[in-house]
Amino acid sequence: MTGAEDRPDVVVIGGGLAGISAALELAEAGRAVTLVEGRPWLGGATCSFLRRGLTIDNGQHLFLRCCTAYRDLLARLGVADSCVIQDRLDLTVLAPGGSGDGAKVRLRRSALPAPLHLAGALARYRLLSVTERARVAAAVMTLRFADVGARNDRSLAGWLADHGQHEKARAMLWDWLCAATLNAPPEQADLSLAATLLRTTVLAGSEDADIGVPSVPFSQLHSAPAAALLGRIGVTIRLSTRAAVVEPDHVGGYQVTVVAGQQGRADPGGATELIRAAAVVLAVPASQAVGLAGGMLPGAAARWSLLRTSPVVSLHVVYDRQVTRLPFAMVAGSPVRLVIDKTSAAGLHAGQYLAVSVPAADTYVDAPAAQLREGVLPLLERLFPEAADASVEDFFVTRERRATIWHEPGVQRLRTVPDTAPRGLVVAGGWTETGWPDTMEGAVRSGRSAARTLIADLAGDADLARDAAHAGHGVTASAAPSATAR
Repeated sequence: MTGAEDRPDVVVIGGGLAGISAALELAEAGRAVTLVEGRPWLGGATCSFLRRGLTIDNGQHLFLRCCTAYRDLLARLGVADSCVIQDRLDLTVLAPGGSGDGAKVRLRRSALPAPLHLAGALARYRLLSVTERARVAAAVMTLRFADVGARNDRSLAGWLADHGQHEKARAMLWDWLCAATLNAPPEQADLSLAATLLRTTVLAGSEDADIGVPSVPFSQLHSAPAAALLGRIGVTIRLSTRAAVVEPDHVGGYQVTVVAGQQGRADPGGATELIRAAAVVLAVPASQAVGLAGGMLPGAAARWSLLRTSPVVSLHVVYDRQVTRLPFAMVAGSPVRLVIDKTSAAGLHAGQYLAVSVPAADTYVDAPAAQLREGVLPLLERLFPEAADASVEDFFVTRERRATIWHEPGVQRLRTVPDTAPRGLVVAGGWTETGWPDTMEGAVRSGRSAARTLIADLAGDADLARDAAHAGHGVTASAAPSATAR
């Protein structure tokens, strides 16, 4: 075992969006930071890889204009111009098996103030009858003011059933909306969290739900820019280096044992190193936080161990020609929830590359690629008739088995990070209780909050540290979670 020559003020464990945000905040406050990441890249779950000359994202992520923390991170990384945000919410919803206008509708907001900005879009939502649309409007307005309780253990589906949202309304509207934002079906979605999201993304401000779409792969949006910026401001980045143990040391700080080798694939011959620091940020998934520091946070670790994860499957289809002009579309009445055109972002110069996202994919995550192909290609032909005459040049599958936590009823209690954590130890990640779901926006907010807690803690200001720990917990009208169908 070797020791580090220079002792950093803070070790940040995890190079996802939470870890990047924490390291950036700490370094800009003048702290010496070492960031340790088990993967050979930064960006965490938002990553890219090369296949046949194309740059492929492992999952498909959209965000909203109201994702202020995430958008601010993009600006600090210098890549804000690498995303396109709609001037006005404009979303196409497709329904396989339908015919005529009923199979395709366009949700476009008006310039009226919220909640009237979507009244016309709902009135023209032909996937539902006039009566069903009226019931949806009534349910939305009821939910806007309903006291569902921050710790209510009820599902969204139960509430919807009590408010006239029956099978067709579920299939044609609520199911895809819930999957896109919470990576869960309504019967497995926490009512209080779902209500908060609806209020802030749809009902608070007319511009909040305008959709942002990356125009470059995640390797160019997050990974490379983050590495460059963190390097410029003095952060020591240790990639392909796995944190194995975090323990208190004898001088009031911490010692972190790290091992060479990618996460989950430590190099048996790799050197084991001990890094000592005044403080540690655990910006890792819940299961890893439990393994690394559960002994120092036994009560919290017991709760975090109960957090379940929800998978996302992405199906990638490369056609020999263009089959749709839509940049992206939501899909109702199908396990598929999002289809997005990745042709330009991936670097394809002929034909069209569509990425198809299946969230809450427990049923599909272990299905063979051939079986998934047999199911999705006919679906795409029903959604995009021109696909029937096109040749499939390539088809492959990516699987994120632990894409997010399950946002199930009661999940907010399990996500809580205690105020009684040892001094100098903070936890970050989209899975923690921030008032947001486990998304890019939540991850950035948690990283910022963790860093500000440590900055105050290291300065000896207990009151400021406590306030920083609570900053960003709860969704406000000016910021809401990222819409995602990973």
